[in-house]
Amino acid sequence: MRVEISGRVQGVGFRDWLIGEARAAGLVGWVRNRADHSVEAHLQGERPAVERAIDRCRQGPPSARVERVLASAAAIEPLVGFRRLPTAQ
Repeated sequence: MRVEISGRVQGVGFRDWLIGEARAAGLVGWVRNRADHSVEAHLQGERPAVERAIDRCRQGPPSARVERVLASAAAIEPLVGFRRLPTAQ
């Protein structure tokens, strides 16, 4: 799934938080900041684990203020682990 999270989600540890959540759930994928101040993630794994991770994104870490989470189907990528990517333009 491709997930876009907006609100106060940059500068609050959201990416590190999501990396921990995803790894704990056994997911693979990536997370990155976007130039529009949102966070984007690609989550792959067992459907229930992906859905739980998306639900957790609606709350985020304690200092985040999530306003919107959009999730959409994404192509499966040959990924290993869960990592942070550079900011997308």
